[in-house]
Amino acid sequence: MSMLVVKNLTVRYGNLTVVEDISFSLDKGRWLMIVGPNGAGKSTIAKAITRDINYSGQVLWYGTDVQSMKPHKLARKIGMLAQNHRMGYSFTVEEVVRLGRYSYAPHIFAKRDKDETALVEKALLKTGMQDLRRQSILTLSGGELQRTFLAQLIAQDPELLILDEPTNHLDLVYQKQMFELIRQWIHDTDRSVISVVHDLSLARAYGTDALLINQGQLVDVGSAQDVLSRANLKDVYSMDVFAWMHSMLSQWQD
Repeated sequence: MSMLVVKNLTVRYGNLTVVEDISFSLDKGRWLMIVGPNGAGKSTIAKAITRDINYSGQVLWYGTDVQSMKPHKLARKIGMLAQNHRMGYSFTVEEVVRLGRYSYAPHIFAKRDKDETALVEKALLKTGMQDLRRQSILTLSGGELQRTFLAQLIAQDPELLILDEPTNHLDLVYQKQMFELIRQWIHDTDRSVISVVHDLSLARAYGTDALLINQGQLVDVGSAQDVLSRANLKDVYSMDVFAWMHSMLSQWQD
């Protein structure tokens, strides 16, 4: 049985249909890239899976409709890293990472246990944030902030990570760092990731699978190499993406 099955997912805001009749599945140990032009509906799919928006159709977690799952139960299964983080308080890095364990607390005043502390420590180490644990997140660089929230997700210990533009506004070095961290997490845990991305090079380099969407409609879904084909990309982006990528690469040849 697939970990995640999405059936006939449709999202409407009034008379506006944002995505329509989207269906796909995801197995353990896979990295699905959701790609498409701006406004295609990529982030909408991610938000529907985590029940952040209303939708019609079905999202099934090992056969159970996520609509029937209690929020704290769903949070233990699926974690999401959003595009933007609005933190108005000067939390330390460690405090932010510990928030990832909130869904496991029996009550708001519950004491920390050894397992929680171990998971937080592991998350800080995996993301390289252990030396900044006592630093205010208001003082962090963009890359450090993204790594902090990725550590929070790792501490949450979900079976599926959903990342909405995880490298948005990050320098190249931080983009590579983030994607390498995520790939290593998949390798170490045999868990799965769904990423909403604009960068087609990153999608092809790191994704095992891809879902290509255009104007709210599913174009193709399957292995990343098959979906992100020359023909598919030319059809969606109205240009020869392969030729353009090769011309850009030639600028860096000695």
